[in-house]
Amino acid sequence: MGALTAIASTNEEKTFSYLFKMMNALKHRGHEAYGIAAKNLIEIHKTLSDFSSYKVDTVIGYNFTRILSCDIPQPLSSDDVKLAFEGRIYSVKGDFNLFEILETFRRKGIEGADFLLKNMDGAYSFVLMIQDLLVAGRDPIGLIPLYYGEKPGLCAVATEKKALWTIGIDHVKSFPPGFIGFFQQGKCSFRPVKILTKPEKKLTFSIEESVDRLKTLLFDAVASRIRNLKKAGLAFSGGLDSSIIAFLLKKCCVDVHLITVGSIRSKEINFAANLAEELSLPIHIRRFKASEVEEILPRVIWLIEELSPLSVSISIPFYWIAETTANLKLKVLFTGQGGDELFGGYRKYLDVFRSLGVNGVEETLFHDVKMSYRMNFERDEKVCAFHGIEMRLPFADWNLINYALRIPASHKISSPEDPLRKIVLRKVAKSLGLPASVYERKKKAVQYSAGVVKILKKIAKKKGRTISNFVEGHWERIRKKPTN
Repeated sequence: MGALTAIASTNEEKTFSYLFKMMNALKHRGHEAYGIAAKNLIEIHKTLSDFSSYKVDTVIGYNFTRILSCDIPQPLSSDDVKLAFEGRIYSVKGDFNLFEILETFRRKGIEGADFLLKNMDGAYSFVLMIQDLLVAGRDPIGLIPLYYGEKPGLCAVATEKKALWTIGIDHVKSFPPGFIGFFQQGKCSFRPVKILTKPEKKLTFSIEESVDRLKTLLFDAVASRIRNLKKAGLAFSGGLDSSIIAFLLKKCCVDVHLITVGSIRSKEINFAANLAEELSLPIHIRRFKASEVEEILPRVIWLIEELSPLSVSISIPFYWIAETTANLKLKVLFTGQGGDELFGGYRKYLDVFRSLGVNGVEETLFHDVKMSYRMNFERDEKVCAFHGIEMRLPFADWNLINYALRIPASHKISSPEDPLRKIVLRKVAKSLGLPASVYERKKKAVQYSAGVVKILKKIAKKKGRTISNFVEGHWERIRKKPTN
């Protein structure tokens, strides 16, 4: 695990210096080894200073940190093919073997990218070099961050925006999930391979039949993400989504450690602790003070590369969840992210129901699921990567998503006044045998339940600013910092 970087340029003199800047900007993601590949070159060293500079127009870089024992430094090479792969494949039984992916590309060439996206379920992005052509791709859900940008005579790709900012590319775009991109001589183009589409027809099954099918899909999603994994952390709020994942991880015999975060005055922590006791699972509680929120704010903004107050307020408690996971010497963190978008958990869906009806709800749910890579996954993965943690999201499973999107909105939200929402998922929790306190409890957003929004408002008010102005005040100063 680590970070991808790649450049296709018309200026051979500057390509390597640009790549070094990009890799240096991503040292927080990978610093155990560094690899570089060009047309007739592949080198892996312990430090960036060990590399020589070469005149090339196309180059791949990789920052490496070992998460699991099977992880190896990259890029890899076979004949004329060079490959850097970031992420994990879940649909392959047994150990994840990167050399099998490389062999697929060696045999199939560019068509190997299509094969990978169409057939391999997982969280991943990759950059492939065949002769002077760069080919990049991203899994169809967009679970691993990948960005690209252009300036005259140069195209570049990187796992985080800051790597592109550091070489003067200000207009950075998120690489579209399920696409492959072609980069050569400073030009780029894209082609869709496997993308999420809105179902044409809704299921006609009863809600009870949907419950049974969802139980199977959720179990399969968890099971495929725990192969050869003995222990893991789980971001745990005591809410519906994380409680279901906790139950299934335990059922799969994973030594799961629940991790919850809240302010010193947060009452939600007590609920999570009591529920953990009911589930007979260990829980680790991280309480924070208001002063810690202000102290960590600049780092969180730098990590997530966003100035949205909502994203920042979500990421601050999640930062401490990932930090606690790392302190426990755990390498994998599960979360329940994705459940609200799939099953209508947010209160905003009631407003949509009221104004646009059930069809409007279904349109909004699909949009939110499709855009989750930009709204949620990129943000959370960056926080985990900073702490050397791999994030896994069972609710972001391809098969589960496509089934859940076909469930009628009426099986998720009963009316514009529905106080609970997520009807079918609550029935899943009940059917699994979870306590009534889980499936009968109202949702509370993490940024509010953890107490972060209240603290940020107080801090901003003391400085005579709104939260938005307070966050924006940090943004421009932080945005182009290569390291933090």
